[in-house]
Amino acid sequence: MIQLDYKSSKPIYEQIVEQMKFDVMKQYLNPGDAIPSVRKLALELKITPGTVAKAYQELERQGVIETIRGKGTFIASKIEMKQDEEKVDRIRQQIRTLIMELRMMGYEKKEIVDMVQDLYGEICSA
Repeated sequence: MIQLDYKSSKPIYEQIVEQMKFDVMKQYLNPGDAIPSVRKLALELKITPGTVAKAYQELERQGVIETIRGKGTFIASKIEMKQDEEKVDRIRQQIRTLIMELRMMGYEKKEIVDMVQDLYGEICSA
């Protein structure tokens, strides 16, 4: 289910958050689906429970998962897509930097736009 890249500069909890959200977008995980407990996922991934707990807290804050006391943790029954302007600003800066990098490597506007469209299609096609 979740594959971690221990050599990545991205923190492990962020990798878990990203992959869970990707699985929801691709409908590999659907509303109401149970997900492993913090302890179980930590054992499967061979990481500390605190790291999984941090990822789950972030996913819960974003409304992707919900914990029902005594029952477990599930994909939220209704996932609200909401905009976070601060996060959008950070992402815009990252995109700006990546576009500059691609231009410095010789890519033209059409090639960059095609690349973005291909990636969007990979992520958002169900």
